[in-house]
Amino acid sequence: MNWWQPYNFVQKRDNLMARAQVIKSLRLFFDGGDFVEVHTPALQICPVMDTHIHAFKTVLKDICLDDSKALYLHTSPEFDMKKLLAAGMERIYQICPVYRNAEVSPLHSPEFTLLEWYRSGADYLVLMDDCISLLRGVAEAVGILEYSYKGVSCDPFTELSKISVCEAFRQYADVDLGDVLDDRDGFAYVAKSIGVRVIGSDRWDDIFHAVMAEKIEPHLGQGIPTILYDYPVSMAALSRKKIDDPRFAERFELYVCGVELANAFSELTDPVEQRARFEEEMRAKVELYGEVYPADESFFAALKEMPDSAGIALGVDRLVMLACGVENINDVLWAPVQTG
Repeated sequence: MNWWQPYNFVQKRDNLMARAQVIKSLRLFFDGGDFVEVHTPALQICPVMDTHIHAFKTVLKDICLDDSKALYLHTSPEFDMKKLLAAGMERIYQICPVYRNAEVSPLHSPEFTLLEWYRSGADYLVLMDDCISLLRGVAEAVGILEYSYKGVSCDPFTELSKISVCEAFRQYADVDLGDVLDDRDGFAYVAKSIGVRVIGSDRWDDIFHAVMAEKIEPHLGQGIPTILYDYPVSMAALSRKKIDDPRFAERFELYVCGVELANAFSELTDPVEQRARFEEEMRAKVELYGEVYPADESFFAALKEMPDSAGIALGVDRLVMLACGVENINDVLWAPVQTG
């Protein structure tokens, strides 16, 4: 039975109806908060700054000039939305398809829907309040009392739980993260001592992600939504450093039922520092993956005019999954990407 035949459509019809209601409620939430919905180009000069996120490449052919140049499908609308902030827009949001050339799994699809919103003159603390209000509004719109995933439930009508990354590492992994910042071998030794597998080629961030996946993430968002905040600055390429401890950045992630749902920053607006971080990420990308993305010079120019701001990206498909209580992202997509 092929995915497109009516029998399979009937099976997921209720999920798709819920999806439509979720997206409608998201627009009502932001329109009611004096946000402006924007639409930015999907084709980008530079699709992403993160070492480990990969884009789909295409080629633009200029027939008149008998020339061509590489462009990439965006992995996020972030860069162009920040240009809009620099141009004077203050509260903006966008719901759009984005594309990442990565694994297909129950929580990942190469094409998925992202919600991003930005507030001029705000920091990441304001976005934490946005998150709980949004979760409650969506739950009310689809008529549920809690979100669920793989037998884990989460009540959005309670207060958010907030825990720093350092506190989470101490509480759930018995690791003092501050002691092993920038110490790959020390971190590897500690990770192995708590039963996390580490191989010789693993970098510091690989070990970080492994400890997160095995020891910490399963505890987050159980019963109540959880904010995990203040990441090491090496894990936050686009985020502003904390004033009181510049080893860490003003970044948080929102977890519901153990699922990472959103990623937020107090935005870095220093073009010199941002360029240095971009170059560092690209050095790592070419070393690990043999590819590098060109700099978007208009983005760096916009940072000179961009006010202090906060921005966040939320996975719409995952939100729908949690609202419907299903365990595979394909259950909330009409036409999932075919891999076979």
